[in-house]
Amino acid sequence: MPLDQAAFYILPVPLEKSVSYGAGTARGPEAILKASQQLEAWEHGIFVGKRGFYTDQPLDCSGDIGSTLALIASRVRMALEKKAFPVLLGGEHTLTLGALQAFADLAKENQPGIVQIDAHADLRSSYEGNSYSHACVMYRAVSDLKYRLVQFGVRELCQQEVEVRKQFGICAHDADELADCGLPDPLFPEDFPETVYVTFDVDGFDASLMPATGTPSPGGLFWHDARRLLTRIAQERRVVGCDVVELAPLPGLHSADYTAAKLVHLLMALSVDSFDKER
Repeated sequence: MPLDQAAFYILPVPLEKSVSYGAGTARGPEAILKASQQLEAWEHGIFVGKRGFYTDQPLDCSGDIGSTLALIASRVRMALEKKAFPVLLGGEHTLTLGALQAFADLAKENQPGIVQIDAHADLRSSYEGNSYSHACVMYRAVSDLKYRLVQFGVRELCQQEVEVRKQFGICAHDADELADCGLPDPLFPEDFPETVYVTFDVDGFDASLMPATGTPSPGGLFWHDARRLLTRIAQERRVVGCDVVELAPLPGLHSADYTAAKLVHLLMALSVDSFDKER
């Protein structure tokens, strides 16, 4: 379907530049797209495909990180200008910055808030000498791009990240809190933006469900935990874009690829109301 008629703009971003443990994120987008061919059309009570998909060619990530992020931003701006809902398939988490730059360029002072589901806070100012490491993506978002941020499911963070949370007033509902107390009500601070961009690092899932990622961690979300959380997010805020990142496919482990593809499909289904309101 042509982009100007499609509800969803899907951008595969095979980015892999700052691997710090397990490798393979460059193969993530292809694996998600391949697994998506096995999905049923019905998701969360909605035939998502009837709204129309436009799947772009995989982004060329061979340049330096600055040029790659600029290229992502230009593609996402194009989608937003055509009123399409951007869905990015990763690829390492740094790619989120490109999408956020596009929203910042177009929204001016009315930027969406960021909802991050992740095992890691990603709030280091630099990691292994790289300020654009996947471990720094949320620091760059709140420090450089001035985004508001709410985090869910984090269970791996360092002392510096604890201080960064305090510095920027970041709201966090970490994995232990979710396991012991369930979802908070409401999910968001009262003054949090009414529109949100959802970034879902697949290591936000428990390692037993999602071993196919560079830094799998125990104690994470299971499928219905994620479904309940994402449903609540879509009920309380208008979702305007999303990404699913850090899938590092393992040979023969089809379940992880399928789980990531189904997650993308669920995010699109939950965003249909947001899309309809905008169009």
